[in-house]
Order: sequence, then C-alpha cells, then structure tokens
Amino acid sequence: MPDRDPLEPIDPSQGPMAPAGGYGGGFDLANADAETLEKPPDHGQEPGGPAGKPRSLWSDAWHDLRRNPIFIISALIILFLVFISLWPGVIATQDPLKANLAKAQAGPEPGHPFGFDSQGRDVYTRVVYGARASVTVGVCATLGVVLLGSVLGGLAGFFGGWWDSVLSRISDIFFGIPVILGGLVFLSVVTNSTVWPVVGFMVLLGWPQIARIARGSVITARQNDYVQAARALGAGNSRMLLRHIAPNAVAPVIVVGTIALGTYIALEATLSYLGVGLKPPTVSWGIDISDASNQIRNAPHMLLWPAGALSLTVLAFIMLGDAVRDALDPKLR
Repeated sequence: MPDRDPLEPIDPSQGPMAPAGGYGGGFDLANADAETLEKPPDHGQEPGGPAGKPRSLWSDAWHDLRRNPIFIISALIILFLVFISLWPGVIATQDPLKANLAKAQAGPEPGHPFGFDSQGRDVYTRVVYGARASVTVGVCATLGVVLLGSVLGGLAGFFGGWWDSVLSRISDIFFGIPVILGGLVFLSVVTNSTVWPVVGFMVLLGWPQIARIARGSVITARQNDYVQAARALGAGNSRMLLRHIAPNAVAPVIVVGTIALGTYIALEATLSYLGVGLKPPTVSWGIDISDASNQIRNAPHMLLWPAGALSLTVLAFIMLGDAVRDALDPKLR
C-alpha cells in the first residue's frame, strides 16, 4: 500500500480507514455488521467456565473449597459421622443397652476394643450409637435457628421501622439469658427423654444471633445498585427479597450456622452431663461422660473414648465453618 501524506485530505468515497494495528489490527469498520460490533472481544477463557462467562460467588467458593485440605478432611469426618448416625449397626453389631455387671469397668478385650463402662455395657457400641443423638440435635437445632433467625432478621432489615425496633429489643432480652442457666431452668421441668425438647431450647435461645447477622447482611444488600434498579423497574417486595437480596445476603448466615452446629453439639453434651439434657435410655456422649466422671482413676477408658469422639466432632464442624468462611468472604481472597 503506498504511503499517504498525513496532510492530504481523505477521499470520502474510500470510506473510513483505520491505521494498522488500530481497532484490533486492521479492522474494517465500514464493512462490520451490527452483530460483530455488539460482540464483546474474546480475551480468552475464564478460569473455570466458558469464554466470556464469569463465575458466580458460589462457583468460586466451591472452586476454592475443593482445593482446601481443611475442608476435605472435615467433610470426610462429617460424612462418616452422618453415615454411622444413620446406620450404626454396620460397624457396631451389639446392643448399646445390654449390660453385663461381671464386665463392669473392664478394659479392652477381643471383640470389645474400648472396654466396658460401670454397668458392663460395651463402650465402643455406645460411642458409635451416641453419634446419632449428637448429630440429630446439632443438625435440627441449626436448621431451626437458621430458618427462624433468617426470616425474622431478614424482614427486620428489609422493612425497618417499628418491626426492626421490636425485633432488636426482643433479641436483647434473649441475649441477656445465660445459655447454661436457661437450659437448667427450661429443661429441668421437661420429662421427655427425646431430643426434641433440647432442640426446641436451642432454637429458642439461638435465633437472635442469626437474626442480627441476617439483618445486617440484608441492610447491606438492600443499598446496592441492582436492588435500587429493580425497585425503579417496579419489582415488588417479595421479588426483591427472594430474587435479589436473599441470594446475596445468605453467605454470612451459612458460615455462622455451620460453625454453630458444632457449638450446639457441645451444648447438648454439656446439658446431658448436667443431667437436664438427654436422659437414659437415650445413648449420648454427654451421658456417658457424666457416668465416667467419677471413675477417671479406676477406668479412664470410660471417659477417653466418648470425650474424644465429642471433641473430634465439634472440631470437624468448626473446621468446616472456617473453610466455608474463607471461601465465601471476598476480602480473604
């Protein structure tokens, strides 16, 4: 192509021209159609998705969790606990309530690797069956707390006004009740030995924490531009809550709920140890720890195994919550 004098006027009949390397390297603007002009430039494939398709917060979180060894270890432990809670007879074939006083406080022997308790019951079988009560209490209490707290806190943060003021004052009242003292008073009058009174007590005193977190998260999400745009386009309150605010405000609630699950398991064991939580014939780690507390010198194995199982379970859920928090918090990336 012959060189052109930069001062020479451009002939309009030749159409607009671009210098070499301009508009993507020789791009002919005159012959480009509308589809080509609207198509975004191809900057290569995004990490973890097709070209030009960004990943969401949840896909980014799952991408990070799969590469986090803490999450993998804790998830495997929790899956094992869930498995033995649903099918304890697979790895423990004996009856956890069968007692043989001739074997009281006896140490490990073939077929009984953890020894016997003060009533001659197999400690290994009771440790396996004890996971069912602890996991059931922890999961049900967490679900109840998260659902109740999220609904009340989310509505208070979205609507504000008198609803927010009333909920805040009620939360302050519940925050002023000590958990252990409240459990001693509330559960001491309950004669039911199942897990449901304990779950109900935990939901009753646990929802204010989740409600405050949900309230703050909803207030933050409500001020974003996409929510204001949806409101300007005529979106109703239910649509804005369910489609725009809730998916972007639920991450902190999930993190706190995951960590709180381990706390509720420890709380159940504490209340059972004090004699106001689960009661026999329910098999619980807290009940076994309470029975073994007076026999530490004579039979330490009675305390070692249920206490170790409880500590491992609580640690697994706390580790899982920490891993989820690191994956869902953009500030930690």
